[in-house]
Amino acid sequence: MKKVFIYLFLLFIPFVANADDNRELFLDIRRIGLDLSKTSVKNAAEYQDSPIQALKADDQEFIRGVWDTALQYNVNDLHWGNSLFMEYGKTTLKPYNGDRITNENADKILLSSDLAWACWHLGDLKFGPLARAEYQTEFVASHGAPRMNVVRANAGLSLFDHPIIKSLYITGLYEYDFTYHDNVVNKGAVEGGWRLEYAIRDGVKVSTNGYYRAYLTYSAYEATDLRRDFSAELRMDTNLWNNFTMGPYVQYRRAKARGADVYGSNLMIGLSFNYIVKYDLLNYDKE
Repeated sequence: MKKVFIYLFLLFIPFVANADDNRELFLDIRRIGLDLSKTSVKNAAEYQDSPIQALKADDQEFIRGVWDTALQYNVNDLHWGNSLFMEYGKTTLKPYNGDRITNENADKILLSSDLAWACWHLGDLKFGPLARAEYQTEFVASHGAPRMNVVRANAGLSLFDHPIIKSLYITGLYEYDFTYHDNVVNKGAVEGGWRLEYAIRDGVKVSTNGYYRAYLTYSAYEATDLRRDFSAELRMDTNLWNNFTMGPYVQYRRAKARGADVYGSNLMIGLSFNYIVKYDLLNYDKE
């Protein structure tokens, strides 16, 4: 891990050296909102001991809160982004003849920082090396499993800063998983991911993001560790008033654990109400 942070620091030096060059600083509120959702889960019984809540939730309707923001700093061909993603959804049922039942449908905190360098330009596309560091955890531990705690470091290649292709990457992944304190696992994987946006017309936008991870190496055995992990979201946002939007969305998660014989999956469909805006912080007073 020390080597990863050293490399990130070395990549940061050009930002300081070119401080007088063309600079951009944006606060990108990708969305802050509420999702009205219906989720369908398959093979949940096989994943009841997993720390991943999405794979063991019940089929039900629920409300989920989402916070997805990023602070982006660009200097010439260098891009530095820091993002915070949080989501939480919980349903409480009170049967007339039974005890109160509480079920978490979503629980995730993801703090990420990435550096990308546009070594080559392909029209409006920028292409070059990417380095990323992430920390993922939860608000609360789920029933039957400890609270997730994972640190990740990625290095690879990325296409970015296109009007449609915001990010498209392929990287090698190192993961330090200390969810189970008595069995810390170091993992190696390959990861590919994307973030795309397309304006159908003024006030209507379609966006999608997701990733796929294939784990290759482990330092120890933990039955709930994943071998394969796929997550994708597709959303349409239609402006209602100023920066407030509404639209349908679909989210799908499919993964297979080392100790499971079948894949677990979670399909969510629903209606999303969001606040979406992008602030130019260097020219904020001029707006």
